Amino acid sequence: MKIKLTSVYVNNPIKAFHFYTEYIGFLEHMFVPVASLAIVVAPEDRDGTALLLEPNTHPAAKTYQEAMYKDSLPVITLNAIDVHEKYEELIAKGVTFTQKPTESKWGISAIFEDTCGNLIQIHQDL
Repeated sequence: MKIKLTSVYVNNPIKAFHFYTEYIGFLEHMFVPVASLAIVVAPEDRDGTALLLEPNTHPAAKTYQEAMYKDSLPVITLNAIDVHEKYEELIAKGVTFTQKPTESKWGISAIFEDTCGNLIQIHQDL
């Protein structure tokens, strides 16, 4: 088995859809704004794991999202071939980073805000 779809709670699915497609470069899998339904996929793996940009309207979802953000914990990690290059690309688009590219024994990582209540990590294995 492999993961087909996973949720990322957002405070505004329509805004999140635009951020994930226009800034990060994900592709639309399904977008129904009137239903607050937005699903995106990575262009490199269109048949891979899809992200459901799900409204945080359930109290548990909102609490989880706010706690993760408050504790500076990313809710997802995206693989990048070159974190420094992706960092520069996203900075040029106006994306706000809370952590610049940092090397550790696990690789190089950077963390940015998705404008919808989450922190996202980009990671490159060494």
